[in-house]
Amino acid sequence: MRAAIGLWRWRHNPLCRTTDLVEAWVALTAVLLLCLAVPLAGWAAGTSADASLQRSAQAQQRERVPTVARVVRPADTGEARPSGQRTVETSGERRLRPAVVASWTAPDGTPRTGTVTTRRELADPGDHFPLWTDRTGRAVTPPMHPETARTHALIAGLTVALLSGLLVESARRMVVHRLTRRRYARLDRAWAEVGPDWGRTGTGS
Repeated sequence: MRAAIGLWRWRHNPLCRTTDLVEAWVALTAVLLLCLAVPLAGWAAGTSADASLQRSAQAQQRERVPTVARVVRPADTGEARPSGQRTVETSGERRLRPAVVASWTAPDGTPRTGTVTTRRELADPGDHFPLWTDRTGRAVTPPMHPETARTHALIAGLTVALLSGLLVESARRMVVHRLTRRRYARLDRAWAEVGPDWGRTGTGS
C-alpha cells in the first residue's frame, strides 16, 4: 500500500529502482482489483447462483405437492430406509426423525404406503404429519424456499469474492517476493565487486 501511495513521489526520485516502480504498480493494481473486480466477481457469481436456484425452487414448487400422511407403524430394522446409504449423519437424523411406515394419497387419488421420516412426537401409529410428494405420489423432500435459495446464492457470492481476493493478494505477494529476491541478488553482485576494496584508502580513485 505504501508503495502505491508513493508511486507519484517516486517518479523523479534518482534513488528509485525499477523494482520499486514495478512493486508500486503491482500494489496499485492489486488495490484496484480488490476494490472493483473482486466485488464485481462476487456480485456476478451471487446473481447467477440466485437465478439458477430460484428457477430450481420454482420448478420444485410446481412438481411437488403437499399432502397429509398417517403413521401406520414404526419401520422395522430390516425395512428399506428412505435415506438410502447409512452414514453417521443419517443415523443421527433417524434418532431425531425416526423412520415410520406411513400411508398417504397420491395426487391422482390412489393410496400409497411407504417408509418415510417424521418428527419423533408424530411417530406413533395414527399420528398425522405433513408430507410432500411428486406428481407420481412418491415421497420427496419439501421444495426449496425462495429465501433459502437467496441465502445460498449470497453465500456463493461471498465465497467467490473471498477466493478472488485471496487470489489477488497471493499473486501480489508472489510478485513482491520475486522482486525482493532480485534486489538481494543485485546487492550480492554489487558487494562482490566492491567488497574486497571496501575501506581501503584511495578506493575508487
